[in-house]
Amino acid sequence: TLASKAVSMAAASRGKVRALVSVSRRLSTHQPASSDFSPGSQTAEAPERRPRKDPSSCSVLLFPGQGSQFAGMCRGLLKYLNVREMFSAAQKILGYDLLSLCLEGPEEELQKTVHCQPAVFVSSLAAVERLHHENPKAIETCVAAAGFSVGEFAALVFSGAMNFSEALYAVKVRAEAMQKASELVPSGMLSVIGKPQAQYKHACVQAKEHCRSLGIQEPVCSVANYLFPDGRVIAGHQQALDFLQENAQRLQFTRTKLLPVGGAFHTELMESATEPLREVLRQVEVRRPEISVHSNTDGKRYMNQSHVRRQLVKQLTLPVKWEQTLHEIYERTQGKSFPDTYEVGPGRQLGATLQKCNRKAFQLYTHVDVVTIEE
Repeated sequence: TLASKAVSMAAASRGKVRALVSVSRRLSTHQPASSDFSPGSQTAEAPERRPRKDPSSCSVLLFPGQGSQFAGMCRGLLKYLNVREMFSAAQKILGYDLLSLCLEGPEEELQKTVHCQPAVFVSSLAAVERLHHENPKAIETCVAAAGFSVGEFAALVFSGAMNFSEALYAVKVRAEAMQKASELVPSGMLSVIGKPQAQYKHACVQAKEHCRSLGIQEPVCSVANYLFPDGRVIAGHQQALDFLQENAQRLQFTRTKLLPVGGAFHTELMESATEPLREVLRQVEVRRPEISVHSNTDGKRYMNQSHVRRQLVKQLTLPVKWEQTLHEIYERTQGKSFPDTYEVGPGRQLGATLQKCNRKAFQLYTHVDVVTIEE
């Protein structure tokens, strides 16, 4: 099949970017990474977990998602080990020059789902390379990671659960399937900040009733992202989102803004994208993450390979529970220290959500930018 050929092509590129994966794969064990390890070989035995450490000496990495991209990202990162090799491998897998698109745009091409998901994925792992160069301890002491939507694939690569090239191919298939699903009906995503008394689910019910009055038989309108207290993204049919904007004051919404995306991601309108992703995930190797990686669908840690495969497919049609994920990572008894947090990739959106969810944790937040001043 075409998918298996592309996975083979991805495998041919894996040697060039193995060092990045090797760094992440030995986080839990501090054992030297096997130079001849490849995802086609037998899966290594699950490493023993490290003993619990003082959180103040540990780190957490957060990987951003679609919407964080911008033309000019990765400028200055090509001097870091592996970054040029990652983009070279990406060009073979994707069939176009991703580096040129990241550096120069055009912006309208970079905004397309098929392009921005691979771009954010590779750029985030390029930021990991920068962090590894500037602060290797942050990589070595990392105990947990989470990624927002497509960012979850980057988190899984960092954790050693997936190979860079095969994960990128899965991201390519995912992005193409989501783009295709988006083109079936006019739909979108609406960022909403509400008053404490706002009832988001009830607002969605009203919006769907409005759609039915317009003759839409099976309207979709639901919370797609739980960002922070009183911060949501609602997605669905465009007519439903129009209704929410027009009735924002009555619905106790203080601010609404349409997001520059082409579809209703993380709703049932993405159902047609699930099978292509499920199929490609069957063909790539997935291992148990070597550090805690938290799933978007419920905020819980991934337990094993099949759990990763199942949740990544479910994630397409279920809401991203980012607020709940942050609570899972940072909740602790009073007086207990917080880890250092690094947002690796374009934008600072995840830092902004952390600030609203947990101000104490945010005090130890650092953004690892995808742009550096050229020397």
